[in-house]
Amino acid sequence: MNISIGNDHAATAYKFAIVKLLESKGILVKNYGTDLNESVDYPDFVHPVAKDIVSKKADYGILLCGSANGVAMTANKYKEVRAGLCWSNEIVELIRQHNNANILCIPARYTSIPQALKMVETFLNTNFEGGRHQNRVNKIPIC
Repeated sequence: MNISIGNDHAATAYKFAIVKLLESKGILVKNYGTDLNESVDYPDFVHPVAKDIVSKKADYGILLCGSANGVAMTANKYKEVRAGLCWSNEIVELIRQHNNANILCIPARYTSIPQALKMVETFLNTNFEGGRHQNRVNKIPIC
């Protein structure tokens, strides 16, 4: 499995913890995020992750910033991306089960690192239910 990850300055510590978790599971991680705590522009780290999803260089993506709104909005500009903003484990389950999300967006200022790690685990271990949800997912892209 390949995962691309991107983050801004608000989520550097989260990114390091998530990369460690993923690599301990033998998952290949492409890190597009900043490794520093100095202010950066989140779109610069979102676009490469979304492009990896579109080109199938990554199976999934993980994006992190303070609220995760900006990263989710940017990623969802790509037709093939379904990025879900999650602040609880239950929402993570739903974005996978019902929306077939391929990018998990985590708000660093509203979750703890242990919560974020649990959400990553759930994201990777929850399958899309298909069925009636597939018809809805098919209607998401407009171009």
